[in-house]
Amino acid sequence: MANVDVLIVGGGPAGASLAFALARDGVRVRVVDRARFPRPKPCAEYLSPEASRILADMGALERIEETGAAALAGIHVRAPNGRVIKGDFVAGHGFRGFRDRGLSVRRETLDAILLDRARAVGADVVEGIRVTDVIRGNSDRVVGVQTLVNGERGESRAPIVIGADGLRSVIAKRLGLAQTQRWPRRLALVTHYERVGDVGEHGEMHVERDGYVGIADVGNGLTTVALVIPASRSAEISGDRAGFLHRWLMSKTHLAPRFKNAERATPVVATGPFASHTRRAWAPGAALVGDAADFFDPFTGEGIYSALRGGEMLASTVRSALTLTSERDVDDVFREYDRARRKEFGGKWIVEKVIGAVVGTVPLINRAAKSLSARKDLADLLIGVTGDFVPAREVIRVGYVWRVFGL
Repeated sequence: MANVDVLIVGGGPAGASLAFALARDGVRVRVVDRARFPRPKPCAEYLSPEASRILADMGALERIEETGAAALAGIHVRAPNGRVIKGDFVAGHGFRGFRDRGLSVRRETLDAILLDRARAVGADVVEGIRVTDVIRGNSDRVVGVQTLVNGERGESRAPIVIGADGLRSVIAKRLGLAQTQRWPRRLALVTHYERVGDVGEHGEMHVERDGYVGIADVGNGLTTVALVIPASRSAEISGDRAGFLHRWLMSKTHLAPRFKNAERATPVVATGPFASHTRRAWAPGAALVGDAADFFDPFTGEGIYSALRGGEMLASTVRSALTLTSERDVDDVFREYDRARRKEFGGKWIVEKVIGAVVGTVPLINRAAKSLSARKDLADLLIGVTGDFVPAREVIRVGYVWRVFGL
């Protein structure tokens, strides 16, 4: 293989976004992924309104819309007590996104389009390569990765290695940066159905005492269904995922009629546990982006935006690093990336953790639903934060929390 400046492990939204931004500026980039695209990927398949800005910049937005992707006007959340929080992406709180709609599109469609855009501007994309470890050089600095292709071991080297390889990142683990948090420990079962009743232009989250399920139109007659349950129930689902999911849906009186005539269109895929975290998003010679760096809980369902935005942010860091000759200066640049990343996403991480705690505590979610179902302005503000165009600080203010929980 020809020499490259940057080696990106992982061809999902984070890796593709980074590869596009770098290759467009003339950086020699290679993306490697163990999969062959298009490939299915367990995911809520929801893109927040602000993701459209990055997709448009990549020249991908129109292509995605042409595939029949569904537009989402907002999110409805049903609490165990039956109250429904109805939030729209366009609200009277003074913030606007690039567009006033989210998107819902199958990951095999989205990821293939994004990788094609990276190729179009010069990125080298190599599929079917499994990365097994990092290669370290002088001073324990990362200088490449070890690979496995059809049973043959090899290696690929570059001055900068990026881990964009998802929730169970090999790069993060080999760098000693990966940490799995003890709470919340949840698993997800993800599939697609045809002919689900009453699916509209809003994504849905149904919170129950034994888990929660996300339901959304994903275009072309399909509905994404993603059930999230405690990891302690893994033994129950291991033998029959589809049967477990079907029984769970049919046990809910408000969901059973909607799925009575529905037919499952794709296999049920399990993923998790979630709540992964890294001590920092860089090491000498390497950096992490997307779910490889952080993934808390899928309730807010918009990790794709964070991946796209993370790739966009990391691109400027990498461009700066490639102009430097001192390893110490390069490390300083990546330290700054880590700080900038925490500043960019820190508020949202707080919101995600608060939501995770509320969703996992029935009295809290019921109490929040009582307030938010009666105050659409408060609901729209919260949905705006999950849609990434309202700053997180707007809902972590004492006044907002007071109004929601009646403290």
